[in-house]
Amino acid sequence: MSLGQRLEIRQGQGLVITPQLQQAIKLLQLSNLELEAVVEAEMERNPLLLREDGEPGTDGHDGDSDAPREDRGELELSDRDTQQANSALDASEGDVYGDDEPTVREPAAASADMGEGPMVDWSRAGKGGGFDGDGDTLDRAMSREKTLTEHLTDQALIAGFTPPEMAVAQILIDAVDEGGYLRADLDEIAERLGCAMDLIEKVLGVCQGFEPTGVMARSVPECLKLQLIERNRFDPAMEALIDNLELLARRDLSALRRACGVDDEDLAEMIRELKALTPRPGAAFGAEPQAGVVPDVFVRQDPSGGWRVDLNSDTLPRVLIDQSYHAKVATSARSDQEKTYLNECLSQANWLIKSLDQRARTILKVSAEIVRQQDGFFVFGVEHLRPLNLKTVAEAVGMHESTISRVTTNKYISTPRGVFELKFFFTSAIAAADGSEAYSAESVRHKIKHLIDGEKSSGEILSDDRIVEILKEAGVDIARRTVAKYREALRIPSSVERKRMIR
Repeated sequence: MSLGQRLEIRQGQGLVITPQLQQAIKLLQLSNLELEAVVEAEMERNPLLLREDGEPGTDGHDGDSDAPREDRGELELSDRDTQQANSALDASEGDVYGDDEPTVREPAAASADMGEGPMVDWSRAGKGGGFDGDGDTLDRAMSREKTLTEHLTDQALIAGFTPPEMAVAQILIDAVDEGGYLRADLDEIAERLGCAMDLIEKVLGVCQGFEPTGVMARSVPECLKLQLIERNRFDPAMEALIDNLELLARRDLSALRRACGVDDEDLAEMIRELKALTPRPGAAFGAEPQAGVVPDVFVRQDPSGGWRVDLNSDTLPRVLIDQSYHAKVATSARSDQEKTYLNECLSQANWLIKSLDQRARTILKVSAEIVRQQDGFFVFGVEHLRPLNLKTVAEAVGMHESTISRVTTNKYISTPRGVFELKFFFTSAIAAADGSEAYSAESVRHKIKHLIDGEKSSGEILSDDRIVEILKEAGVDIARRTVAKYREALRIPSSVERKRMIR
C-alpha cells in the first residue's frame, strides 16, 4: 500500500453557530435587569443605536431628536438597509430566523399586540455556550458560596413533595430571611394560593426539618425548640425555659427555677445547652442582595372569562437605529476602513433590534401557553396545578425544549395570585403503563401508602420491588428508586425495618 497526498472535495452538512445566533441565544436567557445592562453596553459600543425616548449613545452626537420617528429606523428597516447590513455578515438572515414560520397553536387569551413574525428556534446552539463571557460562568458558579435559598430549594426537590406542596414550599422558601427565619403570614399565603391552611402547615412542618436545624422558624423560641427536638432534649422543663426566655434575659433565675420546676444544678445545665444552640441558623450561608422582582409578563382576567397575557413594556428596551445620523456619517466616510466600520455598526444594530423583538415574541408565546395549561391554578388555587413539562409546552408552541428552558429561566409572571417564576408552573407526573393520561405524583404516593397500610390485614410485608409490580399491574409505570423516594418522604420505614418492628 502506497502513501500519498491528494485533494478531495466533499459536500456535507454542518452546524455553524453564527455570532448573530449566539447573540439571540444570549438575549433570550437573560433576565430583564441583565438585558438592560447588555443593551447599555451595546449602545456604548455602537454610535448608531438610539433610545426611543431620544437619548443617544455615548458617542456625543445629538441623535437628531427632532427628526421624525420613521427616519430613525425603529423595527421596520428599509430593504436597502437590510441588504447592506446582511452583506457584511458571515451568515444570511435565514440562518437565524429560518425560511418557514412554524405552525403554532396560539392561545386565544393571549395578547396579540406583538404582531406576526417568524419564530427563532434557539435550540440550534445546542447545550453548550459559544458567546463571549461564557467561559467564566461555570467557574463563577462553582466558586461562589451557595445561598440559603438555593440550599433549601435543593432539599425541597428531594423531599417528595406533590406538585401543590412543592409550590407552597417554594413560596415559603422565598419568604426566608438571611438569618433563616420565615417572614410571612401563613394566612395570607393560604388565601393567595387558594389552598387550605392544613396544606401550608403540613409543608412548613416538612421544611422545618431541613438543614440547618432550626431553619424556617417563625420566632426565636420556635427556632430553639426545633434544635432541641433534633437533639432529643425538648422535655417539659426545657419547654418551660423556652417559654420564659424573657426571665432568662433579665437573669431572674429564681423565677426560672419555679417556672421550670428544677434545682440550681439542672437549671445551669439547661442554660448551657441553650447557649450551645444557634439563634440564626441561616447566617452560615452566603447572602446575596435581594433585588426586587420585576415581572416580565402580566396575567389579567379577561371580561369574557378567560385570561389576558401581556408583556411588561417597562422591561423591554426601546432601541432604535438613528438613520439620520447614519446618513450624515455615511456621506462623510472616505476610506474603506471607515465604510467597513459603519457597515458593521449598522448590521450589529439591525441584529440587536431583531433579536430583542424576537425575544419579546417568544416570551409572550410561551407565557400564554403556560397560562392556558395551568388555568386551573389561576381559578381554583395551587392544588389544581397540572403535571406540566418542557416537552408539552414546546410541542404546543412549535419550539425546541431547550428554547422553552431558556425562556422560562429568570422570567417572572405577575398573576392575581402573586408573582411567580415561569418555572414554577412545571410540575412532575408519573406515566401510565397503558399510555393513557399520566398520574400525578400525589396519587401515586397515596397508592403506596394505601398498600403499606394494608400490610396489617394481609400479613404480607411488601418490598419496594413488590410495590412496583403491584403498581404496574394497576397501570402505573414507576421505577423502584422512585417508590423508595416516595416511601421515605412519607416517613415509612423500609420493608426490613417494618418486619423487625412486627417481631
